[in-house]
Amino acid sequence: MTTGDPQSKTRDGISLFSPVDFAGMHKAGALAAQILDEICDLVEPGQTTGVLNEAIEAKVNAAGATSATIGYRGYQHASCISVNHVVCHGIPSDKKLKDGDILNIDVTVIVDGWYGDTSRMYVAGQLSRKAERLIQVTHDSLFKGIEAVKPGNTFGDIGYAIQSYVEAQRMSVVRDFCGHGLGRVFHSPPNVLHFGRPGTGAVLEEGMFFTIEPMVNLGRPETKVLADDWTAVTRDKSLSAQFEHSVGVTATGVDIFTLSPADRFHPTF
Repeated sequence: MTTGDPQSKTRDGISLFSPVDFAGMHKAGALAAQILDEICDLVEPGQTTGVLNEAIEAKVNAAGATSATIGYRGYQHASCISVNHVVCHGIPSDKKLKDGDILNIDVTVIVDGWYGDTSRMYVAGQLSRKAERLIQVTHDSLFKGIEAVKPGNTFGDIGYAIQSYVEAQRMSVVRDFCGHGLGRVFHSPPNVLHFGRPGTGAVLEEGMFFTIEPMVNLGRPETKVLADDWTAVTRDKSLSAQFEHSVGVTATGVDIFTLSPADRFHPTF
């Protein structure tokens, strides 16, 4: 049986969960990932992001789960859908996707009180070469960060692994948004930066749960938030991509809660 509450907190205020709590996170994470698997075939030129969101909400409800984003700080959708130069928090609408559009879809569900949070990239129609390269670098940067997760490493090690890889590919890491702790709440300490210096920041300990969700731009890293107070875009209008997993620190490394059941995490599956 799960404890339902973290056993303790670190001196940095980061919750430490018990081994049995990992099962709850796996269940929530698996549903979020499954929903993102199931909408793959709906992403095509002419489709609207509003229809994609309606399909996501229907799947959340059919599973007997709760959308974490509907009602969160006034937000009214079961997903964030960010197209092309939108970095994150794109609001679903009746705007139609065009051939070659790339989009990130971010879904968070609540299952038995546990939060499953994940996002991935999709392509409507034919993928351009520069967008393909951006998506690949972003995908790989996430896993570079995940590889750095083990007890004794620091959050700076995660950020450095991502930043050093991305910048070596002559792209940039967004600084204005970051990953976060989660568990039985949507957002909690720590802030998981996707840039940093090795050996800095809080030390990783067994039982920590958090997201890693690098946003990578083809151009410069600067962003701005539009008048709707949600949609963040690249200031230079360059393409942006993002991938996100929820993870837990184990005694020997890392446990990924949001793996794709159908192996559809990368859009070229």
